[in-house]
Amino acid sequence: MILNPKFPLYLPGVENSNNDNVSIIGASLREDMTILGYFVSSNGGLEIKIQQTYSTKEYASFNDILKKFIQDNQLENVKRLGVAVPGPVLDGKSSPARLGWNLDIEEYKRDFGFEKADMLNDLEASAYGMGLLEDDDLEAIYTSGHLEKGNVAILAPGNGLGEAGYFFDGKYLRPFATEGGHSEFSPRTNVEVEFYQFLNNIYGIVSWENVLSKSGLFNIYRFLRDVKRHPEPEWLGERLSGGNFAEELYKAAVEDNVLICRIALDTFIEFLAREANNLTLKVKATGGLLISGDIPQMVREYIDKDKFYEKFKISDKMEGMLKNIPIYLVKQNHTALKGVALYTAYYQQ
Repeated sequence: MILNPKFPLYLPGVENSNNDNVSIIGASLREDMTILGYFVSSNGGLEIKIQQTYSTKEYASFNDILKKFIQDNQLENVKRLGVAVPGPVLDGKSSPARLGWNLDIEEYKRDFGFEKADMLNDLEASAYGMGLLEDDDLEAIYTSGHLEKGNVAILAPGNGLGEAGYFFDGKYLRPFATEGGHSEFSPRTNVEVEFYQFLNNIYGIVSWENVLSKSGLFNIYRFLRDVKRHPEPEWLGERLSGGNFAEELYKAAVEDNVLICRIALDTFIEFLAREANNLTLKVKATGGLLISGDIPQMVREYIDKDKFYEKFKISDKMEGMLKNIPIYLVKQNHTALKGVALYTAYYQQ
């Protein structure tokens, strides 16, 4: 895995020969599954030797998963550890609500004898991993300019709503995490005010994550069903409750042409364009917008690119800036795993 020049990441340790031939365990923690990989660094890149997936809920702690991965693969004297987590990281510690675990990178460094260990927010880690993408891993929604000529915004709806960015320092792109997904959702139309009130009764404070995530897609659907009284076929209710909700809704929209599901998807994608607009303005992402995450990847072929772009560029005074920003959909999954390993290998002098 070699860095793509389209993403000139700030990784000062690439030039340091001490970072060659170093063994690294990377881990991407998610609510449903935890992915671990064993990497070896060389020539400014990474080679993945082993990758395994574990059901997160079957383990009491990340420590248990890490121990099993090491034992299963008979790994010895691994030098470094990189962990990507779905929540904020403060002083090497994190307590992601969706995991229910208290994570401390110094504890893993001490207990397993790593010489170096790092913990990153998962979308910040993904931003590093995107530096390894090939051009055909990016699908253009709208193209204009070049990704490396300004700050870049990253929006990723999945189990939650990840938001991050790259700061362009004039030469390099420097990834950074945000918790923007927890900023407050604001309605624009009368129907959206109704939707906000519906969510307010459930959550109190209504965040963008309550709208743009897997649970957010469910919220949109049940608002259409329970408040706006769109009919739900009996067979659909059974299918949605018995399987992966997002996947079943998408199938019903595309394959069965069920109106309520199509409206739910259209609404979700419009909200995605709106929050993409918000994030782009807040980080002044003149270098581009990257959309990743499980849901955009799933609905990629459904998205009307022209309509998305028209919704994205609506602004009170900033349409001139927004209309020139390139927008790409990331087709590659699990970039957090590779990204946190890349950071652990090379983010040092």
